[in-house]
Amino acid sequence: MSSAAVAVVESRSGRLSGRQASTDAQVIAMWLHGKAANTARAYAREAAAFAAFVGGAPLPAVTLGDVQAYAEELEARGLAPATRARALAALKSLLTFAHRIGYTPANVGAAEKLPRLKFTLAERIVPRETVLAVLAGEKRPRNRALLGLLYVGGLRVSEACSLRWRDVQVRDGGAQVTVYGKGAKTRVVLLPAALASELAALRGDADADAFVLAGRSGPLSTSQAWRIVKAAAKRAGVPALSPHWLRHAHASHALDGGDGIHVVRDTLGHASLATTSRYLHARPGDSSALYLSAQ
Repeated sequence: MSSAAVAVVESRSGRLSGRQASTDAQVIAMWLHGKAANTARAYAREAAAFAAFVGGAPLPAVTLGDVQAYAEELEARGLAPATRARALAALKSLLTFAHRIGYTPANVGAAEKLPRLKFTLAERIVPRETVLAVLAGEKRPRNRALLGLLYVGGLRVSEACSLRWRDVQVRDGGAQVTVYGKGAKTRVVLLPAALASELAALRGDADADAFVLAGRSGPLSTSQAWRIVKAAAKRAGVPALSPHWLRHAHASHALDGGDGIHVVRDTLGHASLATTSRYLHARPGDSSALYLSAQ
């Protein structure tokens, strides 16, 4: 059969006609194609763990009973709901993809529901005074720039580490950075004058292709960035802080300060307004409990 004969054709159900792969390995490779490196590694681990659980049975032979038994096994191990949810979400994604490209006769993972998770975002939002103390205690220019990009700019740690000087432009007394982020989406983030000045001082005579946050050879790695944030938090006496918690703080503090939810969404690069609105639920501005008294 010619390659044209098995070209991708959308059916009314959204499933692709024509067999696109002949082995599980080919399916998994196509499923992971284009995903971020960290995501691809995590998904590959989950796929391998499930394959081991079913004794290497090929995906077309997997049943809903296998998926349900795997979910029960994860719970029996005492894994946290969030950990189980990540594992099952990856598996459901793989099974959906395998069915969509015509490799499996049915999407046997569709009926399995993910564990319900407690809404814990409020626990990860650090007060503004605490964040400012963390920033004030960091004296190394590069590390201060990292903390500023994570909190003031609201960048993801991978976005901050991949910035090059060509992505930074002076503008109206401040600066703007062009961020290539999650989902292969590009957005522009405006930075205030103070952070723009710190970046200008950090650059020196570096050329446009140099990384803003440079390591010993190439860009600062995300693992190095994590260690910098942890060390800065420790100096300030903050027991728990991560790069993403600084991003959470950006969203919450901006909304608390009166910024519009659409602006916060666009600055952070959220895919939908629903994601940004979680911060309003985590730190509500009013509650009926304030109007009652037990005294």
